[in-house]
Amino acid sequence: DLSPANLQRFQEVQAGLSSALQRLMVVVERYPDLKANQNFLRLQDELAGTENRIAQERRRFNQSVQTYNQRIRLFPQTIFAGMLGFSQKAYFDALPQAQDAPRVQF
Repeated sequence: DLSPANLQRFQEVQAGLSSALQRLMVVVERYPDLKANQNFLRLQDELAGTENRIAQERRRFNQSVQTYNQRIRLFPQTIFAGMLGFSQKAYFDALPQAQDAPRVQF
């Protein structure tokens, strides 16, 4: 369901993920030996990859919403869209700091 409430909830979850990552970076700064741990290095790579995939899919989602919103406004689609209850969908607006994948440096 692409309701504004569900998009808002997803945005809140994304903000929570960013906050957790920032807290993790603070912990790493306190324990320099952690930077050399192989498991932690793999975690670092996984986090960076995950954030990149999220950013890519966020852009893809917004492109799809833009195409959809444009198409339901064109004639004759606008007639059928109105009759069938299709309406414009909201974009995913992430917090400004979540627009780009964070630089994970441990």
